[in-house]
Amino acid sequence: MPTRLLLCQFAQYALVGGLAFLFDFGALFLLTEHVGLHYLVSASIAFLLGLATNYLLCIVWIFDYRALKNQAHEFAIFSLIGLAGLLLNNLLMLLLTELAGLHYLTSRAQAALLILLFNFSLKRFLLFSESEKAALEAP
Repeated sequence: MPTRLLLCQFAQYALVGGLAFLFDFGALFLLTEHVGLHYLVSASIAFLLGLATNYLLCIVWIFDYRALKNQAHEFAIFSLIGLAGLLLNNLLMLLLTELAGLHYLTSRAQAALLILLFNFSLKRFLLFSESEKAALEAP
């Protein structure tokens, strides 16, 4: 795959991720400050809302090739990657908030940068890569 296409997909993914992050971040704030949930519970719920938003935007706008034809399997793997991202997110938030003393919203913003790279790399490689197609077409 040409580097230019990969960079274009990453830019689109970053934009989609940014939109999903705004949704996630807003839900985190509302659930923590106005509903009264613990910040890690709020972060988990908000992350899952962001995951659903991200999936829909990814399949509609970013990735035109889908390695899996079964959408249920695709969403399951997408969700597992999201769950791994959630666990990493919560670990980073816990460390940054409790050990480093950062505000939970600052911790979430910093964790988001790592999660962006983690999620894009895994989703691109496992779900939306044409590498299997290229291998089948090789002589």
